[in-house]
Amino acid sequence: MFRTSFDPGTMKGDVIVNLSIINKKDFEDVFRLFSMAINSGLSVSPLLKILHEGDTIGDRRIAEGEVGFATVCSITIDGILLNAGIMVKPRFGGLVEIREGEPLRFTNVLTYQSTTIDPLEVLMSQDLTSVTNMLKTGSGKILANLREVTMAARDEIDTTLSDMVDAGINGILEVGEPNTRILDVPIERDHLGIVVIGGTNPMAIVQEHGIPIRTNAMSTLVNINELSHINDLI
Repeated sequence: MFRTSFDPGTMKGDVIVNLSIINKKDFEDVFRLFSMAINSGLSVSPLLKILHEGDTIGDRRIAEGEVGFATVCSITIDGILLNAGIMVKPRFGGLVEIREGEPLRFTNVLTYQSTTIDPLEVLMSQDLTSVTNMLKTGSGKILANLREVTMAARDEIDTTLSDMVDAGINGILEVGEPNTRILDVPIERDHLGIVVIGGTNPMAIVQEHGIPIRTNAMSTLVNINELSHINDLI
């Protein structure tokens, strides 16, 4: 989070990415599912990078017979807020129940303090999501994160989030009011909650379809200019 340097105003700098690895033979199916999830708004950003055999990203090298997807991680949003002078406290990752297209409440949560790896990575591994059903019927469970920020920064938060949306970082599910519960979760006094869509929702859909996929959340940092809009890659 502290190493994120992306500036939505200039469209320059580094963002945090999740790295997902699949078998090359599954590429077309996975790309179709990623496209469906991302174009439905179930991601942090439509920007991503596809890596083929022999390509490297961070300290990882894509092995023979595999393909990698580098997608924007939700922690990037925390880094952008931090660079705008807004202190962010990540509370937890969890599952949000969606009913008829409306987010209702967190049902399963895992705090950042209770795990050494990304909470959404843990929850996804337990086959608890129903992202595919949500896209088909409007009801299901998706991955999301909760952050808390001081209410004194409300104006700066609104401005920064607006700049992020203009820059294609549009993973905000809901912004709460100060001292008010958000998606049935109490918020610390003099703070407000921000619910961010999990960057691993596209991977959850792939997993729900029975396609093997290995995901390393918060894998590394990548310059924003190395990423492309998914619709430009079709």
